[in-house]
Amino acid sequence: MSSIELKNLVKKYGDGFPAVNDVSLDIADGEFMILVGPSGCGKSTLLRMIVGLEDITSGDLLIGDKRVNDLAPRDRHLAMVFQNYALYPHLTVFDNIAFPLRLSKGKHTEEEIKAKVHDAAGMLELEEHLDRKPANLSGGQRQRVAMGRAIVRDADAFLFDEPLSNLDAKLRGQMRTEIARMQRRLGVTTVYVTHDQTEAMTLGDRVAVLKKGILQQCASPRELYDQPVNLFVAGFIGSPPMNFLPARVEGSTLKLPFADVPVTGELAQRVSGLEVVIAGLRPEYIKDATLGDQPQGAATFSAVVDQTEWLGNEQYAYIPFETDPSVHAQLEELERDLDGEGMRTQMIVNLDARSRVLEGDDTPLFFSPADMHVFDPNTGENLTRDEAKANQIAQDSEEQRKAALKRAKAREVRQAQDASKAS
Repeated sequence: MSSIELKNLVKKYGDGFPAVNDVSLDIADGEFMILVGPSGCGKSTLLRMIVGLEDITSGDLLIGDKRVNDLAPRDRHLAMVFQNYALYPHLTVFDNIAFPLRLSKGKHTEEEIKAKVHDAAGMLELEEHLDRKPANLSGGQRQRVAMGRAIVRDADAFLFDEPLSNLDAKLRGQMRTEIARMQRRLGVTTVYVTHDQTEAMTLGDRVAVLKKGILQQCASPRELYDQPVNLFVAGFIGSPPMNFLPARVEGSTLKLPFADVPVTGELAQRVSGLEVVIAGLRPEYIKDATLGDQPQGAATFSAVVDQTEWLGNEQYAYIPFETDPSVHAQLEELERDLDGEGMRTQMIVNLDARSRVLEGDDTPLFFSPADMHVFDPNTGENLTRDEAKANQIAQDSEEQRKAALKRAKAREVRQAQDASKAS
């Protein structure tokens, strides 16, 4: 196990375009780090730079405090799990898992190889499949075999390149749980690339959000969701995505398409001098006023619902609005950056399943102004980010990570003791 440190890493190709541009990250020993972002943001390139499959144009890469820029992949002592599994079709599951051990000839006896393979197979529930060929396995089982091959190497870190993208939704959910459990049990530093924000939010201790090769924010999933640093991170994290509404600044009031919101204190100072800002509201922060529970100071409004989707445990309502021409270009660009097909001029509301809102209804709604984010349309900066709250979330997340690792180690010791007693 080792820490991984990226210092101002840059990757430029022949045309001079920086696919990775001045990225710095400190990945702690035993941490689960996610690299996420839209297509072409540089996340897979960055992973391949860490493992040694891409040369580093400039900057330093340290693994366990040792600079490894010039080391070949085989000398970095890392284990990589690829998107396409990269299994040998003519070998059995046992031989596929054992392959990296046999590759280092003379280092392991056949008994040691057998023990390591069976330990990994037991962890991944593959013991009854050891004599089968990859062609006779399901997609989830093949991915487990690829993970088993990484486990037996006792590597300093695991690297995953979109390992679940070839699986269906149900299998992805199961494999997420297995990967998280495996990582906690082994306590191995892990770097995981995905375009799926569900994987990012559920697996990662911290998530690094990339845009066009530039690191936007690296933080715990909760901090990214509650305290995004800018418009891009706010729009990328969350499903359904955050609603972005134009808001005209008139004195101490923000005039949104549906409601007027008073602003005071530090925020009032930050928006002074701006004609229009962008207000961000998560869909779940907007509530059906007919169900009660309306807090004091809530911003209330009425809007005609264009479309509804009822999912049993929740309901979505779609409300169209007119965007302000002065911020239309910025919102269109943001949508393209987020791999969208065009600016959505509709607000998504995540309603309680008890709501009886129907299409065409003029529905009373409300939200708390304290839940609203406000962004500078020129820089994208989040003007409502609370640094004190963000630091507290980061501290709590790190304590939870260390506690989870400690619990996993204690569980492993108990299991070893139980196995010893049974034998």
